[in-house]
Amino acid sequence: AGLSNGQRVVTVQKGPLYRVRGSHITLWCKVSGYQGPAEQNFQWSIYLPSAPEREVQIVSTIDPSFPYAIYTQRVRSQEIYVERVQGDSVLLHITTLKDEDAGEYECHTPSTDERYFGSYSAKTNLSVVADTLSASMVPQILTHPEGDMVELACEVSKSTAQHTHLSVGWYHLLGSEDHHTEEILTLSRDFVLRPGPSYTQRFLAGDVRLNKIGNTIYKLSIGGVELSDQGQLYCEAAEWIEDPDKTWKDISRKQTERMSLTVISQGRDLSVVITAAESSLSEGDSLQLSCMVEAQKGSSRQFQVLWLLNSMEVARVDPRGVLIWKEEYEERAKLGQLRAFKQSNTVSVLIIYEVGLKDNGMYHCSVSEMKTPGDFNIVQSNLSSGIQVNVKPVGYRMHLSVSTSTPHVMAGDALILLCHVQGATSPVSVQWWHLPPQHPGPQVLVATMERDGTLSLGSTYHNNRTRGSLRLEKASSGAFTLVIPNVLDEGDGGRYGCKVTEWFKGQSWTKEGETTVTVSSMAGLNLHATLRSRIATVRYGQSFELDCQVSASYTLEEVPVSVMWLFQPSLPTDHYHELVRVLPNGTTAWSTAQAHFQGKAQLMKTATSFRLCLHSAMDADQGTYQCVVEVWRRNAQPLGQSAATVRSNSVGIKVVLPESKLQVSTKESSVEIAGGADAAIECRIVFAQNNSQFAVTWYLLPHLADAPPLQILRASYSSILEYGAEFSSPDKKSRFLSQRMSSNVFWLKILSANPGDQGRYYCVVEEWLWLVDSWYKLGEGASGRTTLEFKLPEHELHLEKTNYSISAREGEDVTLHCLLQDSCPPTARILAIWFQGKESSDTKPLVTVHRDGAIEYSWESLSRRLHLRRPTAGDFSLTLHSVEEGDAGVYYCQVQEWQQQSEGKNWVMQALAHSGYTQLTTIPPGNATRCSWCTGFSLAILGCWGRIMTALCWWCWLQWQER
Repeated sequence: AGLSNGQRVVTVQKGPLYRVRGSHITLWCKVSGYQGPAEQNFQWSIYLPSAPEREVQIVSTIDPSFPYAIYTQRVRSQEIYVERVQGDSVLLHITTLKDEDAGEYECHTPSTDERYFGSYSAKTNLSVVADTLSASMVPQILTHPEGDMVELACEVSKSTAQHTHLSVGWYHLLGSEDHHTEEILTLSRDFVLRPGPSYTQRFLAGDVRLNKIGNTIYKLSIGGVELSDQGQLYCEAAEWIEDPDKTWKDISRKQTERMSLTVISQGRDLSVVITAAESSLSEGDSLQLSCMVEAQKGSSRQFQVLWLLNSMEVARVDPRGVLIWKEEYEERAKLGQLRAFKQSNTVSVLIIYEVGLKDNGMYHCSVSEMKTPGDFNIVQSNLSSGIQVNVKPVGYRMHLSVSTSTPHVMAGDALILLCHVQGATSPVSVQWWHLPPQHPGPQVLVATMERDGTLSLGSTYHNNRTRGSLRLEKASSGAFTLVIPNVLDEGDGGRYGCKVTEWFKGQSWTKEGETTVTVSSMAGLNLHATLRSRIATVRYGQSFELDCQVSASYTLEEVPVSVMWLFQPSLPTDHYHELVRVLPNGTTAWSTAQAHFQGKAQLMKTATSFRLCLHSAMDADQGTYQCVVEVWRRNAQPLGQSAATVRSNSVGIKVVLPESKLQVSTKESSVEIAGGADAAIECRIVFAQNNSQFAVTWYLLPHLADAPPLQILRASYSSILEYGAEFSSPDKKSRFLSQRMSSNVFWLKILSANPGDQGRYYCVVEEWLWLVDSWYKLGEGASGRTTLEFKLPEHELHLEKTNYSISAREGEDVTLHCLLQDSCPPTARILAIWFQGKESSDTKPLVTVHRDGAIEYSWESLSRRLHLRRPTAGDFSLTLHSVEEGDAGVYYCQVQEWQQQSEGKNWVMQALAHSGYTQLTTIPPGNATRCSWCTGFSLAILGCWGRIMTALCWWCWLQWQER
């Protein structure tokens, strides 16, 4: 058994599934196409939404140690278990579903096959939703004669987010045990009415109906009620959801409380009489009722007696004399306040000791004849006539107390008085009076509330403009409050009394009480506020405290006081802004305009002052501070007009950075190197704070005295490099490096230095410090100058030293000559640089031909207009295309001879030479006509004489133009 030639397939209940929290759920899993024994093993795991990639083991049919710790106890207690349906099919049970049980479930079958072939696990998703289903019915006891119409309403609702259906059914419980339940009528989830077997014929005849009223009410109607309908009735609602496999599952069921239905037989041989020893009682008296059955051979018949008050069951005594109290009477029965028993088979007695008002009402007794003592079949029933029992209140039990929540008030505050009445069982009238201090005269009427709620004020309190609108309220059945919104002065203090009168059947009982109130006048307020600070200059990150001292003729605890802190930033154009306001009830309201204060400010209050403590001061906290103190009348806060307001003096707070201790060595020095060697310029910090960071900027001073220094590069405190414009080429970036050699020494490394690198170098060190919320620059210092000099080689190259003067029209091409007259050894490499400007003045390199033949332009835009033609090895002539006005000036070239010392060694400059100077003059395009001999002549003349002859040539050309 269990052998198959196919592949293994594990199938699990299709998801996603939605089940209700707290319910008992099952998930099925089965395997097919397996080899091996017919009884296969199963292992269940879950992948929680919080960790969808992590397997959490739950339960196994083969391994008791399989569950993880979080499921071990639930598996041991059988809250989670696996039920084997067949050898290759199981059900996973979770008896009490929890929110944390939601996730992706995996069913795995360990292999029993000769080889792995097919699937060995399957997954499904389970979501846990809240149980929103509710079913309720108004509790009542129904007593109807045979043939009467009985109607019951059941309210059912749900609010599940998923699409669900409802079914609602009515059931009849014959006895106290649930197994005697029969179905009356059910509205299925498919909206089909289905009667129970015992009610089918009456349903078809239209006597049993179920109607839906509105969205939530389901009403059961039973026409022509029969004795067999007697018993307990209840309503059950179920919520259904359609699973992905198209089957419907009930995910929640709710039952209402059970209703008792008594059906009175119309038989004539059974009559019931109820009597009372006394039906008009006072509180504390005893009530005794008797229920007598008149029937033939009554002593040998089986009778059940129900005691009813206002149609609600109190107790029942079955044929064997067993007493059952209704739930709300059980406690009184245990205390001995109630008693019910059978005096004989035809006489039953109910006694209530010390009756109260809740025992008022109409009493009945209902008698039902049963076939046998233990049977639930009623032969006939009858209901007695009713007896009205009246319980009168007793006035002497009334007590009252008078109190006030405001025994000491300031003028303008509200006065609140409370009169608490206990033991009154009839309507009462309440009268408030006042006796001012030092006035032993008659009491002054304040206000009256009659029994019907009518209010009236005493003549002194008619004008509500002075004391406000008086409020006399009944807070509860025995609590009366009097509120005077605005007491005037000391005269409103003194004694206040409450007089309560209870009325019953023309009689009245009066109780009286009083309390004392003290009123303090707010006249002559002496309110002052002074703002102080221990320090006026604060360093970044430091805390400071502002103390708003308040002086008055009373303490701050006696009256409602609010404080407002104001701030004016240091800019002269700014005005005061509100920082924060603390209301009398302690509520703090921060201004959004200065939001940065909220997270760093601490507010405090003492008996005589308000304090504002600001932590971690920064630049935004610098400015002027003030405090504004307001004293309020309690009935006016927080709106209305304050009783007194005072504004303090101003206190200025200046926030400064810590003083920089930075010292940089200013010692002048010089460095001499041979061509091609590496150079190092030192920048030394003599002293600085331990926790500072440094930014170092290196500069080169040009030859001209008034020319600004050239920035080589800047290394920020976070080691970010930024090169200057003249040193941003790839060649310069690769040769000029900034290195930190130690905590206080920085080097500018110049790799393979050449004569063009000669000059005076220095550094500027910036000291940075992290304060509160950012990095701040504390100061800076410049080093002394370090002169970099080249030791020129003894060998000298020979370049053409002839000086030229050339004129060219704008737009023409011009060639500038640079001819090397020596022949170089085969191992030598030549480096040539063209400059504009004289060597001793502000020169700038234009283009460089490196040793390896690479051409580097100082500006990318020059690459389109400069051309090194190099027809021979020693020719470094430069051609300028499309001459522009800005090209006018002096040009010369520099040629260097380099040789490598040995294989793998550095290159060393062996010789250096400069060409002669070429003066280029540009002619605007409008002056295109000139004598050819003048142009040729000017090109041939040299030096100073050349410039004189050029000027004569121009004079000649102008004379020719005039002719």
